[in-house]
Amino acid sequence: MPVEITWLGHSCFRLRDRAATVVTDPYGKDLGLNLVRVRADIVTVSHDAEDHNYVKGVKGDFRVLTGPGEYEVSSVFVTGLELRGDRKKKEAVSGPRNTVFLFEFEDLTICHLGDLSIVPTQAQVEEALGEVDVLLIPVGGGESLNASQASEVVSLLEPHIVIPMHYHVPDSTATLDPVGKFLKEMGLDKVPPQEVLKVSRGGLPDETQIVLLELKSKEE
Repeated sequence: MPVEITWLGHSCFRLRDRAATVVTDPYGKDLGLNLVRVRADIVTVSHDAEDHNYVKGVKGDFRVLTGPGEYEVSSVFVTGLELRGDRKKKEAVSGPRNTVFLFEFEDLTICHLGDLSIVPTQAQVEEALGEVDVLLIPVGGGESLNASQASEVVSLLEPHIVIPMHYHVPDSTATLDPVGKFLKEMGLDKVPPQEVLKVSRGGLPDETQIVLLELKSKEE
């Protein structure tokens, strides 16, 4: 069965297969968006901020993962990683701790970068992240990667599919750039958004593909 990826706004996604449902970085009402209440088995929180940690907005008897470590919940393997700046380059690390989460659904690896704010080194990518099939990446700037930094990260990781997140949308109170900036950095003009992405190992494109998802705002 393919993994179904739905964007719930900001950095919040629902990832689900036949065995389990994951919700990433749920947000509160202060963001100005309506978080659709979905059921989950696993909820991940990349960092302790109200637009990423509102676990009360999720339904179900779920396990919350908030930091580095290796976990197995409902047949999904989850690895939490804390990426830091390169000390040799004296990159400043400021703000709350950010945890990058890798999800392994059978033979498919999905990476959620949370509020990553630095471009990792090649060594960090090879040692920590390895091969990524689907990359969920912030592109709107603010406290996280901007469009040009995000394109650098895509070049480093070379995922099969890239799904932008954490960018400006109507009604959001977050001061972020529109997704169009990132698309231009990637050499694209427009990408038609789709409601949901269903992806499996056999259906992965050979070259990196950018997928825009529509913001799901209504309950099922």
